[in-house]
Amino acid sequence: MTKLFGLIGETLKHSWSVPIHHELGCEAYRLYELKAEELEPFLKENEIGGLNVTIPYKKTVIPCCASIDPYAAAIGSVNTLVPDENGQLHGFNTDALGLSYIARRSSISFRNAKVIILGSGGTSLTARAVARQEGAREIIVVSRSGENNYTNLAHHADADILINTTPVGMYPHNGERPVDLTIFPSLRGVLDVIYNPQRTSLLMQAEAMDIPHSGGLPMLVAQAVRAEEKFFGKAIPDSEIERITAILRRAMTNIILIGMPGSGKTTIGEMLAKMSEREAVDIDEEIVKTTGCSIPELFQTIGEDGFRRMETDAVRKAGKESGKIIMTGGGVVTRPENYAPLHQNGRIYQLERALFRLPVDGRPISQKTPVEEIARNRAPLYQAFRDVLVSNNASPEEAAKMIWKDFNENSGN
Repeated sequence: MTKLFGLIGETLKHSWSVPIHHELGCEAYRLYELKAEELEPFLKENEIGGLNVTIPYKKTVIPCCASIDPYAAAIGSVNTLVPDENGQLHGFNTDALGLSYIARRSSISFRNAKVIILGSGGTSLTARAVARQEGAREIIVVSRSGENNYTNLAHHADADILINTTPVGMYPHNGERPVDLTIFPSLRGVLDVIYNPQRTSLLMQAEAMDIPHSGGLPMLVAQAVRAEEKFFGKAIPDSEIERITAILRRAMTNIILIGMPGSGKTTIGEMLAKMSEREAVDIDEEIVKTTGCSIPELFQTIGEDGFRRMETDAVRKAGKESGKIIMTGGGVVTRPENYAPLHQNGRIYQLERALFRLPVDGRPISQKTPVEEIARNRAPLYQAFRDVLVSNNASPEEAAKMIWKDFNENSGN
């Protein structure tokens, strides 16, 4: 019989496990969606090579194991099954190893730390086990209705590390934040197990406050790598975790184009879409499709304020997605609230073009206000939004190539 490698769970359509394990050389790795009554027969009737386990079976598989490792026992949850030479299954928890990895790679130490863990579910148990194992002096679990809840967080303002194990802020509910980090002035580390979006609202606040932080994507890869080690009894260097994380991050990251009206965002965006085989999303075109009106018509009927509100809605929708080319309107930077939806999954490129080259036809703001004045007012706004400044004074083809080169070199970081 062919040995089975893969992930078992109930609903697996959003899983990244297959590409991760294929990158590690396990071409046989597959997804196995099982109903509760199918789980035990599946484990008994197939020759297992190695399996990962996800919701809702991390506890259910424990009675099927001849033994479980200390982390799995402490957490009460198994996410990796490996057979011995007699076919008996042994349970491990590599989620804990993944969480420990992202803390270490972000230089966040649990030693003698007061740790706040948001959430009381299975991942919370993992976080507690890791914090305890790595020397935390105090662990506070925050839940909606427990002794420590979201109404009395100020009692723990001296926390050193915060870990979010809740789904708050996860796609499609991007932008939500479980807590305000300003409550904790002593924080020296923030971990969020969510990996979609790459930067949750919580992580973007930590970034703005210059607090060491990490999202869940490298944790996802690290736990898979540690599982693969157990499947095949071989050591895999951490460099493989970083390599695969970079591949996934590059695939998930949007290319965002900002710049003055007429700077070439649409033209270059379409070129990038062909180069990358990615879908191009033009924010102005999305608004036109939704309303059935042209941009000049909208400015005339609802005014600039009304248009900007519609633009923000379109930016929030587009920014949730992954792996796109997103072309924005020239004035997107005039509303600070547009930054987070673009930044959460994106690398932002500002296109710069000589002012005398900027057309004004069909552009309501440029027809009303001198281009020089618009450029002067928006310069600091573009600078605040952008990751990279790209000149479009030679040719659109050259600018598109520069962006694609930079993206491939830097978006996986």
